[in-house]
Amino acid sequence: MARAKDPAAARDQGFRDFYVARGTRLRATAYLLCGDWHLAEDLVQAAFTKLYLAWPRIYRYEHLDQYAHRTLLHTFISERRRAWRREDPVRELPEDRASTSSTASRTEDRMVLLDALAGLPVRQRATLVLRFFEDMSVEQTADLLGITQGAVKTHTHRALAALRSKLGSLIVNHTDTLSLVPKKEIR
Repeated sequence: MARAKDPAAARDQGFRDFYVARGTRLRATAYLLCGDWHLAEDLVQAAFTKLYLAWPRIYRYEHLDQYAHRTLLHTFISERRRAWRREDPVRELPEDRASTSSTASRTEDRMVLLDALAGLPVRQRATLVLRFFEDMSVEQTADLLGITQGAVKTHTHRALAALRSKLGSLIVNHTDTLSLVPKKEIR
């Protein structure tokens, strides 16, 4: 006698499929938000834990990607409020960083950009990541962050101005502020 498929097992399979399809992309977004691969892994794990707990009521949600991004952003913002997360790791660079090739120069530029991005306030950083890396519209970003479209534009303007003042010519040489972080390299 054939057994009917368990609805809970079907939901769990749906969650696994969603994780496989979206986990890498959310990890890349988390990395751009926090600048640390290990912390990005923790953020994605915490976000997917929250998603799993809510899965029985959200798995049929039409905008599941947006819900997942919002969960990740809220997790990131919540983590940044914890006192022990505010400690910045010491990042000493060797004195003789002579870059002989364009790849080394590009890698160095990318690291400088990521450090500058990490120095931005949380909302400004989240706005830049969503707008330029995730390629979201002002409306989508506002909805995801739970702020007005005007606030998104203000955060974007202030964040880009801060990056320009920190980076000077590096930002002028690139049309997209996050173009130094190739999407294919972030895994």
